[in-house]
Amino acid sequence: MTRTAVYPGSFDPVTRGHEDIIHRSLHLADKLLVAVAVSQDKEPLFSLDERVELLQTALGSERRVEVCSFDGLLADFARAQNARIIIRGLRAFFLVPALHLTYLSSSLVREVARLRGEVSTLVHPAVDKALKEKFGR
Repeated sequence: MTRTAVYPGSFDPVTRGHEDIIHRSLHLADKLLVAVAVSQDKEPLFSLDERVELLQTALGSERRVEVCSFDGLLADFARAQNARIIIRGLRAFFLVPALHLTYLSSSLVREVARLRGEVSTLVHPAVDKALKEKFGR
């Protein structure tokens, strides 16, 4: 039986922290669905298609990872995918030396990029480029 996990989020944008969680969670499941939420109540910087594409670029060709989008309740999506595991990331940032700033939230990374700060160590190069384009640099 295939163990399927779902890692849901808005991924606006995907960060190195997200990538790390994705790779670490692969030992829990045979298949990992990285599920990009439509997030109608939010005003994302990147469109749904852009977020899916940036994730696919950042993750490369890991055969056990599938990037998809979903709308509605996570429980319904997970049930429809026969997923029994939900992966969740960190929701708060604490200054822990071992983290090396890898786990900054997407919103904080977005804000730093908006203010023209350096985020290239926090995101994949394609995401860094996309952030610079969004903010006119």
